[in-house]
Amino acid sequence: MGPKAAEDEVAVSRRAGEGLTLRAVLPNAITAAALCSGLTGIRFAIAGEWQAAVIAIILAGLLDGIDGRIARLLKAQSRFGAELDSLADSLSFGMAPAIILFLWTLEDLPRVGWFASLAFALCCALRLARFNARIDMDDQPHKSAGFLTGIPAPVGAGLAFLPFFLTMATDLDVFRDPLVNGIWVLVIAVLMISNVATLSWASIRPRRHIRLEIIAAAGLLFAALLLEPWWTLSALSMIYLLTLPFGALRYRKIRLQRAAR
Repeated sequence: MGPKAAEDEVAVSRRAGEGLTLRAVLPNAITAAALCSGLTGIRFAIAGEWQAAVIAIILAGLLDGIDGRIARLLKAQSRFGAELDSLADSLSFGMAPAIILFLWTLEDLPRVGWFASLAFALCCALRLARFNARIDMDDQPHKSAGFLTGIPAPVGAGLAFLPFFLTMATDLDVFRDPLVNGIWVLVIAVLMISNVATLSWASIRPRRHIRLEIIAAAGLLFAALLLEPWWTLSALSMIYLLTLPFGALRYRKIRLQRAAR
């Protein structure tokens, strides 16, 4: 682990009481930057700068995706980093999106909207606590099969912003309806703490003969994010939602095969 082992990776144990090494400064600095980016999104939301607020959360997600990998590349895993990363994730992908969404639309239904925001932030914290509690456990059926349990926190934050993406892309206020957004946020909150098996990067193994096509698709995706960011983010969110039943069915098949053996 370090800053935190990804949910589809095996944690590396370290000696108890081992301090923070100098080479661990870089990955933990990236984690701190992700934390600051997520919290700065709240500042933008208070000022009504909605696009900047959501971009700050997306930037926090990108930083969160590289800090652990840099730590493993530098062999700078630490328990300090694991705890810092979980704290940063809870604030950047739980509390910050909840507040941004409340200020953007949910405050039009103060009681119901605040309840939905609280549920989202709470479920994000519970998910991270569950992951930390299981990080050293050997018996993890989903992880051993290359799957995750529920929706990861950064992905949950991105999906919660799907109505915002559609509003920015279409200029239609129908996607800003507070009741619809409140229900949507509750659904994503439940999916984060659910036991549904979801696909992980470890389970995606493209065949050799299509790797060039994947590289080309990645380049075109980056260009699409530059040209039409909100439509592209909306499409990515919808594609991920479509993978949920596929992941559940695929895991069920693997589980039945294991039971047969």
